[in-house]
Amino acid sequence: MNLVPQAPIDAVIARVRKVYKGWSKDTNTGQMRRDWDRLFASSSFTASIEPVLHGGISAEWVAAPEARRDKAVLYLHGGGFRVGSPRSHRELMAGLSQAAGCRVLGLDYSLAPGYRYPVALNETSAAIDTLLAQGLAPGDIALAGDSAGAGLALSTLLQRRDAGKALPAAAVLMSAWTDLTASGESYESRAKADPIHQKPMILSMARGYLGKEGAKSTDPLVSPLLAELHGLPPLLMQVGDRETVLSDTTAFADKARAAGVAVELEVYEGMIHVFQQFPAELNEARLARQSMGRFLKAHLQL
Repeated sequence: MNLVPQAPIDAVIARVRKVYKGWSKDTNTGQMRRDWDRLFASSSFTASIEPVLHGGISAEWVAAPEARRDKAVLYLHGGGFRVGSPRSHRELMAGLSQAAGCRVLGLDYSLAPGYRYPVALNETSAAIDTLLAQGLAPGDIALAGDSAGAGLALSTLLQRRDAGKALPAAAVLMSAWTDLTASGESYESRAKADPIHQKPMILSMARGYLGKEGAKSTDPLVSPLLAELHGLPPLLMQVGDRETVLSDTTAFADKARAAGVAVELEVYEGMIHVFQQFPAELNEARLARQSMGRFLKAHLQL
């Protein structure tokens, strides 16, 4: 692993750390969410934004110029189930729409601590049902997400598989949080390399999502890594080599492949959590987006 300082990634790390360092135990959730939206806010993209109620849930259609309307990517934002929104991820969704050539629907799913598991999971599955009711076929739909949203995408696939419901054609997963027990080896091996996410933070976010009673972090629909993984659609998994959640992706990819799932795994050396959100600074982000576009075009037959 190469840890030679690189100015572009160092600049990105400084931006993110500035937000994190501004928070304390007294910072309220509303302020954290506003700060997070501002961190990733960008107007440097060309796409239309259409706010909608999608099956009763707030969402945004994001469409690059000439994006096809007969295909859709349902996007689930990251933020540890506590922060994040379609607003914080507009630029990323616009880039995904441009790369894939179709519209992206950003779901504003319910967040903790006001809404805990399984609310967001049920909302996501319902959002797929709404797309199907609107006339799209399962093969016209893909899932995408980052961090907690990527884990939520996998949980949704597992829930629908077990219920015998139609599955989307494919899923794109960035820095997927697949193990809320934080038991992977990279929580130790990448602790010094990861400049932002450490095991205590990961476990705290998991507690916030699950609450004090009820669901356990070992539930396969909470931690998809612990599930039986047969019968899932093709997956593209991207992760940075510096992430404490690296093994959340690599272990999942290994287990899914062993269960017969087609998985494309891309590990980007020197990159941090959801580096794809920084295309202006990072060539790796631009390359990752191109790869996502190729994958989605292939599986949505675009």
